[in-house]
Amino acid sequence: MLEDSVIPESGIASDVRSRMMRAVKRTDTKPEIAVRSALHQRGYRFRKDFPIRVDGRVIRPDVVFTRQRIAVFVDGCFWHVCPLHCRRPRTNTEFWSQKLGRNQQRDREQDAALEKAGWVVVRIWEHQTIDSAVSDVVAVVR
Repeated sequence: MLEDSVIPESGIASDVRSRMMRAVKRTDTKPEIAVRSALHQRGYRFRKDFPIRVDGRVIRPDVVFTRQRIAVFVDGCFWHVCPLHCRRPRTNTEFWSQKLGRNQQRDREQDAALEKAGWVVVRIWEHQTIDSAVSDVVAVVR
């Protein structure tokens, strides 16, 4: 008999799953740090995780060039549903489908709100090479 705290689809206790999900970083991921480090080495100065207030909401891009009004997001392939690399979980599929769909919808809403407010949005996938990612950002900054 399964205990009440075990999620049948995965066999992982709910408290363990909660602890795992809390460990997922919102900021300072390895791809984000790599992009920031490469930009900084090339002499670019920016703000990280800078709150931008737009349309009654707070949006926190990973890298922000405040004077140029450029917001850069470094998106993880799983959480933002990369068309090349996102592998959807095979268990609890309805939950994950809704969760990842909400993430995509939020991304589109944030992009639209920022652009409407005069910001340029740059989205980088975590699988991009550092040179490619930095080139994308630099092309917009210049």
